[in-house]
This record gives sequence, structure tokens and C-alpha cells, in this order.
Amino acid sequence: MEQSCALTTDQFYNEFTRQWQRKWAAFEVGLVVSRQNGKGSILEARELAGLFLFGERLIIHSAHQFDTSKEAFARILMLIEQTPDLDNEVARVSRSHGEEGIELKSGQRLRFRTRTKGGGRGFTGDCLILDEAMYLDSAQVGALMPTLSARPNPQLWYTGSAGDKDSTQLGRVRSRALKHSDHRLFYAEWSIDACTDFCLYDCTDHDSPTAVESYAKANPGLGIRITVEHVQSEQRSMDTETFAQERLGVGDWPVDGDQWAVISEESWQAREDEASEIEESKDGILVLAVDTSPNREFSTITACGLNGEELLHVEVTGYEQYDSLPGIQWVVPRLKELWASVKPAAVIIDKASQAGILISELEDAGIKVITPTTNEYAQACGEFYSGIVPRKGETANIVHLGQIPLTNAVAGADKRDLADKWAWSKRNSSSDISPLVSATLAVWGYRRVLFEQPQAATPWVYRR
Repeated sequence: MEQSCALTTDQFYNEFTRQWQRKWAAFEVGLVVSRQNGKGSILEARELAGLFLFGERLIIHSAHQFDTSKEAFARILMLIEQTPDLDNEVARVSRSHGEEGIELKSGQRLRFRTRTKGGGRGFTGDCLILDEAMYLDSAQVGALMPTLSARPNPQLWYTGSAGDKDSTQLGRVRSRALKHSDHRLFYAEWSIDACTDFCLYDCTDHDSPTAVESYAKANPGLGIRITVEHVQSEQRSMDTETFAQERLGVGDWPVDGDQWAVISEESWQAREDEASEIEESKDGILVLAVDTSPNREFSTITACGLNGEELLHVEVTGYEQYDSLPGIQWVVPRLKELWASVKPAAVIIDKASQAGILISELEDAGIKVITPTTNEYAQACGEFYSGIVPRKGETANIVHLGQIPLTNAVAGADKRDLADKWAWSKRNSSSDISPLVSATLAVWGYRRVLFEQPQAATPWVYRR
């Protein structure tokens, strides 16, 4: 509460307190914590302070479900009624369905609303509480947020627990907090730094989901409102992902804009080498790969081979322009041209993708096409990731040129689960990831051809 209600030196005249008051340092406050950790008590304290200390004219408390809003109203009304000094200031209490609220003799009001697209329109509030913010959508925020615009010292609170892919509004707030890009945002989150899909079983770089220390890190109410024994019972009853989200604060947050959700920007930049190029080497192998976006809006061709340091060099092909272009009809003529000029060992295509329609035409033209199975593609995604972000004790072995199409694809990429593996998700990614998928297939195809080679290939020189 102390930091969320910190003040600036700017002042405004409050018509209810009839005093000059300092303005909030934070216009927005984000609070993300697992359930039963006292979040509701924080909101009650903020709302009571707004009514009886801060002189706020209208406070709106909104929740995703009516039962949650009704319960919040009942709890704060009980606190007021059990405190004579506060109860004496109450002029009217509305208990009507959908109209729950408290009005003071001064004219100040606290209203409780269930969120709808239009709920909140027509009100001019000083403080807007958006509880269960992990369920917020843009239409609801659009209906409620303008209620603050005409007030001299407004404040907006987002509160909830760990979000999922649909938690777009709360995800944007969290993203801004992590980027430190908004000096008028205060954000607090209790969660563990959990292992990812890429960690080994004995990982020591992340928090163990079974450790009591992890329980405490994600639950400030542990030992006060929640017992270790109860958390352990929850862990035995829930599946791993549900427990991590509900009790350890591990959200499956949506990708926002150019957020580096899978491969970090730092890791990607560390593997950039503008001087690298595919060279004739002892294995003499070069492979090409192609991928097309689901709507066939873009297609990309990439190449993979060894550079002079015998690292896997991957790049989008093309000289005057990248072979990452709109549509799909240009792909076969361009592949025929590359097949004749650089003589690759094979072209790699995922037959389940939109590019799969090209396979027959390429094979009819005498081009060797290799297609991975679903399991092999999932393995290829993991292999590409570890080539950029190696596990502890391993070494990164992939380099790239920092080309814009590939970098943008990596920045916007997200992943999807495939049984006990994962793959790049074209649906959840925030940009066209055909360059990344193509690069992933190229790296996989290089290794596939390498292990199939009975002897050294005919020497060649690759020119972009």
C-alpha cells in the first residue's frame, strides 16, 4: 500500500476534503498474487482509505463475476458497520442486485459492478478497481477507463492471479512493468522462476516447484493464511501446470508486440555474426528449407551449412532481396534456380504446412525433398532452441547474420505443446514466423543429411 499510494509534489484541490493534496505517483497499479494471500484485504484497505482519508468522490470496484463483486461488497460493508466512527458517516447503502454500493453523507460513493461491455459508462470515478484482471478484455477496459479521464487525481488498479494466453490486458500491464517502460506504473507480483521446457531434471538455475522456499516466494500469506501442509495437498491433487499457475504464480502470458517470449533478445543477439558465411567444408553439405504462413501471405527460404569455424550457419537466402516474400507462387521457380546454382543436398519442407503443396512439383522437377514427421519437427524445434540457448554444460552451435526477417520472427515467436515436446506456434505468435520455422527445418535437415552421407560430398561454393 505504501508504494502504490506514493505521492508526487504536484498538487490539486480536493472538493471533499477542501484541501490541497498531492497527486499519486502511480496512475496504474498492478497486483498479481495467488489466491487466499490477502489481495482482497489490500483492496478493502484501499477503498476504505479512498472514502474516509483520500476524499475520493467515486470508487468503482469491478469484478469478472457477480458473486465475486457481491462478496467484496459484503466484506467491506461489514467492516464499516463494525466500526462506529465509519458507520456514522454512511448516508445510504444499496443492496439491490447489480446496484450494490455505499454512499457517505459527504456524497462520496463506492460502487460494485460486474464487468460488461457497457458497465461503468456514465460514471466519473477517482479510483477504478479491476479485480480478476486476468479475465479483462479490451471492450471492458474501453467502457471503464474513460471514467477516470475528467478527474484531477485518478488511479487504476489491476488485481488478479497468474494469467493465461487470453489475459491480454493484464499481460500488457505486466509486459510494461518488466520492460520498465512506464514510470507511472507500480507493479507487484509474487511468483517463482520456474523451470522451462528446456531445463534438465537436475536444474539448479530455477526454483523447484516442490520446495517450501518456492511456496513462500509465491505466497506472502504462507504461515499466516495458508499452511505448508495445505499447499502440499494441493500439489498432490492438481496436475503440474495447474498447480504452478494457481499456487506458484506461473502464468502462461500472451506474447505482446515484439516480446521475446521463447528465445530472449540477449541470447539471439549473442549468436549474431555478420562475418559468418557458409563455406566449403569437410562434409560439403548445404540444405535449403522453405515454410509458408498459414494464410499463404508469406513464404521464406533459408539455407544451412557449416561456416569456417564449423558452426551451423543459418540464413534467409537472397542477395539483392531476402527470399522472404509475399505469397507462395514465387517459391518453386526460386528453388529451381537455387538447386541449379548452389546444388544443395535437399530441400526440407514440413508436408503438414501450407508449403507442403509444393512438394510434388519440386520432386517432378528432380529436386530432392525431405519431410520431417511431427515428432521429428518437435525435436527440430528443441534442437534449434538449444543451438541458440544451450543448456548448462553445453555450447551454442548456431550462428546467424541478424537478418531482419529472421530476427522479427524469433522476437514474435511463441510455442505450443506436443505431448511431451513442443513446437513453434504459428497461431499464438505475434508475427509471421515462417523465417524461423524454415530456419528450424534447415538446421534439422542439415543433420539429417549429414548422418545419411556415406562419404564426403562433391565440393561446392555457396554464393548468396
